[in-house]
Amino acid sequence: MTLSRRKTLALIGGGTIVAATGAAAGFLTTRTPHDALRPWALAGQYDDPRLNALSYALLAPNPHNLQPWQVALVGTNGLRLFHDKKRRLPQTDPFDRQITIGLGCFLEQMVLAAGVAGQGVDMTLFPDGPDGAIAEAKFYPGGQPDPLAQHILNRRSCKEPFENRPISGDAITGLDMFADIYTDSETVTALKELTWEAWLIETMTERTMQESIDLMRFGKAQINATPDGIDLGGPFLESLMVAGLLTRASQENPNSTGFKQGVEIYREMLHATPAYAVIKMPNNTPQDQINAGRQWLRLNLATTGMGLALHPVSQALQEYPEMAGQYDLAHAILASDGGTVQMLGRLGYGPQTPRTPRWPLEAKLIDGQS
Repeated sequence: MTLSRRKTLALIGGGTIVAATGAAAGFLTTRTPHDALRPWALAGQYDDPRLNALSYALLAPNPHNLQPWQVALVGTNGLRLFHDKKRRLPQTDPFDRQITIGLGCFLEQMVLAAGVAGQGVDMTLFPDGPDGAIAEAKFYPGGQPDPLAQHILNRRSCKEPFENRPISGDAITGLDMFADIYTDSETVTALKELTWEAWLIETMTERTMQESIDLMRFGKAQINATPDGIDLGGPFLESLMVAGLLTRASQENPNSTGFKQGVEIYREMLHATPAYAVIKMPNNTPQDQINAGRQWLRLNLATTGMGLALHPVSQALQEYPEMAGQYDLAHAILASDGGTVQMLGRLGYGPQTPRTPRWPLEAKLIDGQS
């Protein structure tokens, strides 16, 4: 997560930071984790059509940026996608539903990238049953480009307050094919409260919050060394780290100034939302979850093309005991006619945010089965 200057100043609170002059200023201007961002520049630079498509797929959104994918190349034109079982969120996602949605995003982005290169993809989900590969794919010449693919490198998940202006009717109509869009004041108000209360539950429940803290990467060196999880980087955040105001220990202490300011920052962000996007599926099978991920990825690309920002806020959809009340409320609001709400996202006009770190493609390739 990269915070804006406004958020950074809020986190500083009443603390004092030495002015960034001279050597300190030089240090702060070199805080971009270029190694961790290199996969974005390498996308599309491979001769093998499968590797070329995978180099884009690994840029797909996924929960907590865990990047839970592993890929085995098969023959000259095939591959198998596996869930790296070491990359899970057992406290907040005990049944791997959100992880599976992330794998669906990966598959859809792979297919879109293949089409741009003139490759089609025949894909079978769960070819060995629910405990084996997530998907088996075979590439063949003749695919067609999808217009959504042109937005892959500009796609982000925007974790900032959105502007206080309505979304145009034309944009809402254009997004209806991807998700249910809610702009009416009654539902928007209810969802603001739902997402805020759900976020508070996750934040104030020690074991679920610790899961996120354990995945935080503090500063350029940590981000480059481990380019996954929640990245806390950039010159402003690293100035807080240098001053000792942003540490892992402070994030673990609900009574610390930084923690309390962070809660206020999220309250402001979650309430600065003019609309919501919702993806439902008939059931909650792994296939439904993969399909939800594929649909979410397409929604995210479509919003990017329209100049809109999208931010998943699906805490209320998590399936652990403390969240049961919010889960039921989410379904009462959004799925009273049945089905399972798989994704809930804030929708509006927001700033373009930085790219998120990624492991290189070669780190995600494996031999044989997993």
